[in-house]
Amino acid sequence: LPGHGARFDDALQQPERTLEFVEQMAGEIDAVVEAMRATGWFDMHRVALGGMSAGGVATLIRLCTPHAFCAAAVECTTGSFAWQRNRAMFDPPRAARLDPIQHLDGWRAIPLLILHNALDAWVAVEGQREFVEALRARGLANVVDMHEYGETGAPHEHSGFGRFSSDAKDRQTNFLVKYLRGA
Repeated sequence: LPGHGARFDDALQQPERTLEFVEQMAGEIDAVVEAMRATGWFDMHRVALGGMSAGGVATLIRLCTPHAFCAAAVECTTGSFAWQRNRAMFDPPRAARLDPIQHLDGWRAIPLLILHNALDAWVAVEGQREFVEALRARGLANVVDMHEYGETGAPHEHSGFGRFSSDAKDRQTNFLVKYLRGA
């Protein structure tokens, strides 16, 4: 993740830079997949993509262009930037260029798991609800499973799902096993 972990950059931790590193992250996904393929260890016919929060945004952005992913899972993220307009992360020119809901012409229907907290203080669940409805309206939601949690005890009710973390991980594991095992 740009700006995080071994690539830590304090400046990229600022909320107003979120879409900048999300754009960079989405642009790096193919290189990561290629590096996995090059090892010969991964079955490239059974590859899923996923992420949480900013990583989920990068996932949805990447899925709006041609890809070979069989499934995707995202947590605490948004596919409609309209619901983030009042947040520091919102950068109008970059948002217009990246907003997944504005780029569904490139979306290919694959199984998609969405986990979100209805009380998320940082990423409004309404953005994901709107995104799912847009997928359905365009016939792009052959399998979309969206599960919303209520009060979890997670910080800002944003990520980790607090006391429901085991349930969230079980849902994700079961989803990936179901859609990757037969791929």
